[in-house]
Amino acid sequence: MPELPEVETTRRGIEPHVKGKRVTDVIVRQRQLRWPIPKNLKRLLVGQVVSSVERRAKYLLLTTKAGTAIVHLGMSGSLRVVNKKSMPELHDHVDIVLSSAKALRLRDPRRFGALLWVKGDPMQHALLKGIGPEPLDDVFDAEYLYRKSRGRRVSVKQFIMNSHIVAGVGNIYASEALFLAGINPVRQAGRVSRARYVKLVGAIKHVLTKAIKFGGTTLRDFTHEDGKPGYFANELNVYGRQAEPCPQCGTAIKLRVQGQRATYYCALCQAG
Repeated sequence: MPELPEVETTRRGIEPHVKGKRVTDVIVRQRQLRWPIPKNLKRLLVGQVVSSVERRAKYLLLTTKAGTAIVHLGMSGSLRVVNKKSMPELHDHVDIVLSSAKALRLRDPRRFGALLWVKGDPMQHALLKGIGPEPLDDVFDAEYLYRKSRGRRVSVKQFIMNSHIVAGVGNIYASEALFLAGINPVRQAGRVSRARYVKLVGAIKHVLTKAIKFGGTTLRDFTHEDGKPGYFANELNVYGRQAEPCPQCGTAIKLRVQGQRATYYCALCQAG
C-alpha cells in the first residue's frame, strides 16, 4: 500500500505538471472505486485551473476555485502524468486531461482507491476532518504523543498507526521507527515513558524524511509517477527481514502479527 512517503513523492512528481494547468476533459472509464466517482465530476472540473496540489495524510488534494478533488491511492493505486493520446491500460480508470496536452492518469488495479469532490474547505470533509497532525509538522512532538498515550492499553505500534493520533504513519514506517527508538512494538502505549516518546518522535520524523528523500519503498504494487520504483527498501532495518540478522546486534529479526498487520522487530534491541 502506498504510504505517506510514496504519496508525498507522487505529489512532488505531479505538481509541476498539474499546478496552474486548466482541465480540458475528464475521462472516466471505471466509476466504481472504493466509493463511486461523482457522475458530475467532468462538469465540475472542466474549465477549472488547478491552483494547488497538496497532501493531507495519504490523501492528495487538487484544488480549484470551484472545489477540490480528493484522491486516495488505496492498496495499489498510482497517479502518473502521461501524454493525453497515450493508450490506457486495463486498470487506468480516470484521465484528467490538462491544457498542456498531458493527462493525470489514475491507475488502480484493486479499485480500493478514491476520487471524490468537495466544495468549500476540504479539511472539513468526513475523510479528513478527524485526522491527527502531520508527523513532519512541529506540532507533532513528544509531549503531544505522551499526552495522547496516557491510559491507552493498545500497543504502541497500533497507537502511532492510528490516523486520529498522527497522520500517515503506516505499517512499514511504524516498524522502522520503533526499531530506531528501541521500543518493543507490543508495549502498551500508556506504558511508554516520555523519554522514549522523545526518541520515537525523532525516529518517525527521521524515517519518513529519509523515505521521502529516497522516493518511498519498493512495494509489490507501487511505482513512482514516472514508472520507476522507490529505493527506500534498500534502507530498511527490520521490515520484511524476518530471520535476517539485526543490523545492530546480529539477533534474528522476528515477525509477529498485530491487528492483522505484519510487525518486524529485534527482540534484543527492542526489549524496552
